[in-house]
Amino acid sequence: MNVTFGMLGPVTAWDDEGGPIALKGPRHRAVLARLIVARGRVVPVTRLVADLWEVPPADAVGAVRTFVSALRRALEPQRRPRTPARLLVTEGPGYALRVERGSVDSWCFEQAVAAARTLPPQQALDRLAEALGYWRGPALADFPEEAWARTERSRLGELRLHALECQAEVRLALGRGADAIPDLDAHVAEHPWREDAWRLLALALYRTGRQGDALAVLRRARKLLVEQLGVDPGPGLRRLEADILAQEHHLDRAPGPISSADTVWAEASAAYDRTLASGARARLESTVGLLRNLAVTGGGGLEVARRHRSAVIAAAEELGDPDLTARVIGAYDVPAIWTRVDDPRHAADVVAAAERTLKTLRPGGHDVARARLLATIALESRASVSARGLQAARQAEQIARDLDDPALLAFALNGVFMQTFYRAGLSPRRDRIGAELITLAARHGMVTYEVLGHLIRLQARSALADFPGADRHATAVDRLAERNELPLAGMFTQWYRALRRAATGPEAEAEAACREAAARLHGVGMPGLEHGLLPLALLCLRMRHGQSAPDAQICAQSDWGPHEPWVAPLLLVAQGLGAEAAAVLRRLPDPPPGLLFEALWSVVARAALAVSDRATMERAHTALSPAGAELAGAGSGLLTSGPVAGYLGELAAALRRT
Repeated sequence: MNVTFGMLGPVTAWDDEGGPIALKGPRHRAVLARLIVARGRVVPVTRLVADLWEVPPADAVGAVRTFVSALRRALEPQRRPRTPARLLVTEGPGYALRVERGSVDSWCFEQAVAAARTLPPQQALDRLAEALGYWRGPALADFPEEAWARTERSRLGELRLHALECQAEVRLALGRGADAIPDLDAHVAEHPWREDAWRLLALALYRTGRQGDALAVLRRARKLLVEQLGVDPGPGLRRLEADILAQEHHLDRAPGPISSADTVWAEASAAYDRTLASGARARLESTVGLLRNLAVTGGGGLEVARRHRSAVIAAAEELGDPDLTARVIGAYDVPAIWTRVDDPRHAADVVAAAERTLKTLRPGGHDVARARLLATIALESRASVSARGLQAARQAEQIARDLDDPALLAFALNGVFMQTFYRAGLSPRRDRIGAELITLAARHGMVTYEVLGHLIRLQARSALADFPGADRHATAVDRLAERNELPLAGMFTQWYRALRRAATGPEAEAEAACREAAARLHGVGMPGLEHGLLPLALLCLRMRHGQSAPDAQICAQSDWGPHEPWVAPLLLVAQGLGAEAAAVLRRLPDPPPGLLFEALWSVVARAALAVSDRATMERAHTALSPAGAELAGAGSGLLTSGPVAGYLGELAAALRRT
């Protein structure tokens, strides 16, 4: 389970579907919050006792251990007996919480604010909106009086106020002073001692033609400061008041350097806002276009696009117009290459909305809308083997070919690609899909789909051990990504080059390349890809180089994410727990369909061979046989555990012996 933690409001934790995790009582939450505040450092038990009680009870240390045990059960419900905790760990004299930076909302907030300082104005505004969106209430709201929480709450609160003021500053830089006024007005009312907020509010008013209101704001600030604090306004406020009275020309200019592209964007978006009524349905369709472009930037853009997409669909459905809803759902044709969804709940909601809309479309016509809804269903149901997903993909493809619509066909082919993982050995089929996408997209100027086609072929040629061919596609991806500002694409080619080293080079070089690629994954907004990938890649690397089980370091410290059930038997084997491994194998389901299907089966096969589990060996042999000419896992473009033929040979020999 991928756990995330919340500090910006009541202390909470969520599971990988976004549902709240029951954390029991306030002292359990206090222990969790105290460990989050420590940022991975060990907090001694004695310190926890002192922080939890003014007058500790006699059994305080035992009580803390009880709280920790309960938290571990809540945070890692599937952890097996006698296996070490991976999140809330015991170390030395106390405990520590070992989580990634992207797993705590306050850390994500800080990272987004820091990133905004280095970005051009429009991108900075997006990151600041993302940062402020993490707040659900006062930080550490459950613990308003505790001394250990006071410093962290104050620090985070100050950073939030700074982010609000930065947001206003960037809006002014983009010529959007009117947008800044409502938030600044509320901000100074709540925090009247922040002189910079008064300065920004007055400047925003002046730039929107409200000179009198701007001067009134400055006089109100002066009165508050003099009467309640006994101090005169600082030089910034005094200088601004004098400049407004003199109507200095520099006040009309944005304070930061703004490119011509930013200026055009600001002016066009302002004109759009003025021209279109606030309730206009065209706004919803325009919003989807913005979200689609935002999604391919990766990082915060991808996460923000995903979050707002749900809201746009809900708003369209509320209007009761199935044609509009179909366009809103189907317009989000963001190319998808990874087979595990990043947000299962969001994907299920989108599929449900698409199915509802299909049923309400009037008969006759609507072929394009129908095909886009079907392609959406095929894409968003990628994480499951379902007859509906495959049926939807084929129907969307047929409609697109009948209509001879290139853009629609590209979208449909992406859905078909996502439904080609119902068994092993389908890399040649995916290679053909990628080739058609490249030709189609290049002919009609669809750059993102051209990149997708090359990435699909990169995966397929890697699976077939054609690395010269895969190299050509990686080079094409890098060239297109650089020309068209598509940073996510480069992350995939970097992982591909780590895979190439794993398949053909020394183990040490391959491991270094995997770790370097994994560092780039952090913050790209693709938890379905990121979670558990590095340890699985390192385990497959060990297997590729002849190790039959993971080493102790990988066993003890790795977060396997969604791959844990299929890795667990081999981890038990590595710990000398063969009987336990055999028991787990007997009830183990098949690995999920997707780009890691063959890799996970190779891991399961290795465990089954180690404990001579005939039934699992037969299952693994049957599952892997169609991919006998491929490299296990290489179809992901990320990792490989070696030739499938080698595993099939070992399994066949073991089955003959048993």
